[in-house]
Amino acid sequence: MDVLWAPWRMEYILGEKTDECVFCVKPRETDDRKALILYRGQLCYVILNYYPYNNGHLMIVPFRHVAEIQDLTGEERAEMMDLTARSLEVLKQAISPHGFNLGVNQGAVAGAGVAGHVHLHIVPRWEGDTNFMPVIGHTKVVNEGLWETWDKLAPLFRKK
Repeated sequence: MDVLWAPWRMEYILGEKTDECVFCVKPRETDDRKALILYRGQLCYVILNYYPYNNGHLMIVPFRHVAEIQDLTGEERAEMMDLTARSLEVLKQAISPHGFNLGVNQGAVAGAGVAGHVHLHIVPRWEGDTNFMPVIGHTKVVNEGLWETWDKLAPLFRKK
């Protein structure tokens, strides 16, 4: 049996559930730290992934509820890419990854956890981050809490 210590998940497990889209609900919250929103643009926002693959795993999400990237306006797509570039710079400055995986899982069959609201993942990667734990133990270790990561990244998004 694999045992992972991820105390922030208990809030979700015990918390009130809604049928509403999480990417539509989060921007309505007034406490960005609690919502894990790192930055709000005009058309898109940057949010930490609540179930990260690695430290600093974040997503760029349009405010508008749109299922497919081709249905975004040109302005939304442009801001999504601008925030992607900005996010890469912030992550480089804050946590010094050696590389990144960027991707959009469009549709449930493609692995989208929230298939109805398109979003772009940025996953920081380090040399050797695929170590024995996932290979032997079928377990992934994320060694920093979400709010510690938020505290590290959010101020960098506010710098010009």
